[in-house]
Amino acid sequence: MDSMLAEERMMALEKFVQKSGWGEAELYPMKGDASFRRYTRLIMDGQKALLMDAPKPQENLDAYLGMTAHLKSLGCRVPSIFAEDREEGFALIEDFGESTFKKLLDESTGDETELYLKAVDVLKFLHSHNDATAISIPSYTIDTMIKEVMLLAEWFIPSALGQKLADQKLLELEQVWRDALADVAQDTSVLVLRDYFVDNLMLVEGQNSIEECALLDYQDALIGSPAYDLVSLIEDARRDIDPVVRRTVLAHYFDGNDSVDRLKMLEAISILGAQRHAKVLGIFTRLSVRDDKHQYLEHLPRVQKLFARSLASPKLSAVRDAVYAVLPNLGDIVIERPEPTFDALKPPVA
Repeated sequence: MDSMLAEERMMALEKFVQKSGWGEAELYPMKGDASFRRYTRLIMDGQKALLMDAPKPQENLDAYLGMTAHLKSLGCRVPSIFAEDREEGFALIEDFGESTFKKLLDESTGDETELYLKAVDVLKFLHSHNDATAISIPSYTIDTMIKEVMLLAEWFIPSALGQKLADQKLLELEQVWRDALADVAQDTSVLVLRDYFVDNLMLVEGQNSIEECALLDYQDALIGSPAYDLVSLIEDARRDIDPVVRRTVLAHYFDGNDSVDRLKMLEAISILGAQRHAKVLGIFTRLSVRDDKHQYLEHLPRVQKLFARSLASPKLSAVRDAVYAVLPNLGDIVIERPEPTFDALKPPVA
């Protein structure tokens, strides 16, 4: 965003804050994430709120607000909306504080097993709720899955090899993925939040897991397989999870879920795990190459390990052969953080 557009957006943001009744608030910008959204904490007269800046066309505030209303109607803990401007892409929302599951785990102030079980309770609740899929959003189609998984070939593989794949290789890679994902893409039984991991879960006051586990970042939700959010939780790109906790989480998910075919679910976890890890490898590389967010490169070795483990599934033998034909050293690839250029060392323009 150039300086003129940035100034115009700041003026629009200030106008929104004034109109919302928070014009006298102290503003505290918060650390950004991988998206284009920006958050600012507002504090006024002992009250707190979060200002969400979700600029178009990169962000879809309508989707966020619609999914917030839907999840709240189901009984999930999501932020209350205090004010909104859909045209500009602003919203004033409830501030849950600082207690993300990730922060609690990093600071050793939260029990890992207990937090993960709360997260699984929410998934079990959503996956068994009769009205969870009663919302007009797209299904997680195979075309969407292929578009995501091919980010591996578009961004990670060229960075790893120093060159792009030939068109024929790209077609071959896409076809083996399409064959592998065909069955799991037919499952449209649950609401899939898509970014379900500890960074996007918060511990709040409540009487049970559904009330205590607050949800964030769900505007990209689709209708798809129950395995997707489960594997997102237990095969986290950003942190290592104790294998005992992983097994406990899976056992807890299956406990009382008599209608779930365990073998089929475990197979779906491997397939969608591989699909997600391939996508994340591409996204994290893109964040570095395109957006200069090089901090995401530190997670690549973990994701490569998770990807390799998922590819061991017999259901992914053709994908495994195709990937290792291109990346025989998948587990040992290191993509270095680029050295700062002369321009990067210049002070910002006032």
